[in-house]
Amino acid sequence: MSLLSVFNDLLYGLGVAATPYHLAVAVIGLLLGTAIGVLPGLGGTNGVALLLPLTFNLTPTAAIILLASVYWGAIFGGAITSILFNIPGEPWSVATTFDGHPLAKQGRAGMALTAAFTSSFIGALVSIVLFTFFAPPLAEWALRFGPPENFAVLMLAFATFTGLGGGRPAKTILMTLLGLLLSTVGFDIVTGQPRMHFGLVSLQSGISFIVIAIGLFGLGEIFLTVEEGLRLEGVGGRISFRDLWETWARFPRYLATLVRATLLGFWIGVLPGTGATPASFVSYGLAKQLSKEPEKFGKGSVEGVVAPETAAHAAGIGALLPMVTLGIPGSPTAAVMLAGFFIWGLNPGPLLFTTQREFVWGLIGSMYLANVIGVLIVLTLVPAFAAINRIPFAVLAPLIVILSSIGTYAVNNQTLDLWIMLGAGVAGYLFKKLDYPLAPLVVALVLGDMTEQALRQSLIMGQGSFAIFATRPIALAFLAGSAVLLLLPLYRALRNGRRPRPLRPAEAKVEA
Repeated sequence: MSLLSVFNDLLYGLGVAATPYHLAVAVIGLLLGTAIGVLPGLGGTNGVALLLPLTFNLTPTAAIILLASVYWGAIFGGAITSILFNIPGEPWSVATTFDGHPLAKQGRAGMALTAAFTSSFIGALVSIVLFTFFAPPLAEWALRFGPPENFAVLMLAFATFTGLGGGRPAKTILMTLLGLLLSTVGFDIVTGQPRMHFGLVSLQSGISFIVIAIGLFGLGEIFLTVEEGLRLEGVGGRISFRDLWETWARFPRYLATLVRATLLGFWIGVLPGTGATPASFVSYGLAKQLSKEPEKFGKGSVEGVVAPETAAHAAGIGALLPMVTLGIPGSPTAAVMLAGFFIWGLNPGPLLFTTQREFVWGLIGSMYLANVIGVLIVLTLVPAFAAINRIPFAVLAPLIVILSSIGTYAVNNQTLDLWIMLGAGVAGYLFKKLDYPLAPLVVALVLGDMTEQALRQSLIMGQGSFAIFATRPIALAFLAGSAVLLLLPLYRALRNGRRPRPLRPAEAKVEA
């Protein structure tokens, strides 16, 4: 695909996104997303899951613009509570609290907020440009994929959680298997026979991903927050023109950090199953290690705000690239959006660029416009969004539960889904208490059907032999990468086991 054709498609997409209807949808999504990002514990993934049922009556283009705008707004909003209240509105905003809140306590909240929003804008804008020019060639390359290649890519997505997710690999694998198990409920893909429905007709169509996501994330967070007795005590915040000019005048010195965080965040976002959270932490760590003033980190460094916020927004854009081109979500939020594709009657993958031109390029065009509109909204409405956290939690919690119940029931109009949502909420609470990651379960539940279908089609092609994967170079390369990622935790454990144990003080004295 030539650069000229990409520019033409981009202009077409900007025209689609700039219609009054789609602009209104984007603004509504940004406002809702920012409010969701400000609310501690709710998060972009939960917000997208809660609002997904509301998109059923929208056109696919308007629906994806709404959900994507909610996501962008949530990333912006997460910085507000991190800086003013020292409470991460989003998981990826945890790193922002390290230096953002100290800046606010020093009376420089306006500078911290300006740095966060500006760096988010720059990281997203550069990543959208990368998305624009990398998505079409990646889609063309993906047209070479058959069932074996699709299965190998899906295995790479699952292996990424284990190899790069951190924490305990056994827990990650267990949660992935649980998600795959839940995805098998319903009709068998090949034989058409119902399975694991336990005699309930309502389960023969399977367990809705939306129901599980709303319970797992929404109710699970409510239960956890109630137990912790969350209290919000924050610093007042507003952004003046003086804050804007002083902060922007300092940005040239952070050019290397901006470039590094953008490229790192976009790359991590593209990796299946990672997303903005690891990108923000990795970027913060690198910024501290490479900074000329590392001693200021954790005490109120503007660079400590720029690095994680730039990477988080870049990763948010990057996570959509494999979802649109390959049908593989790069983050839990992208996994929720992927579920929306199937609900709207779309098949994610390279053919979207030819069969659904308005949808794909309308989404890309909306990224540019929503990024500009979003930064203007948060720069001007910080006090209003910060006031959300003044609402008593006793009022917010029931409201979120009511919205969750309405969204759940709207999926299939059946009472069983409400019980499943409640069970998923209790499970989500327990998983978080026991430190089990939810992201592998979410992605496995969404991709389970696709993985099973690709595997069984591959075995049919190979007449029941797994040797079919060895005869396909692309599939073999992806499976080899999956094996490396799966063995990576074992390698780390063995390497750490060989390291000499540090001497205790008593032992050191004896040797001396």
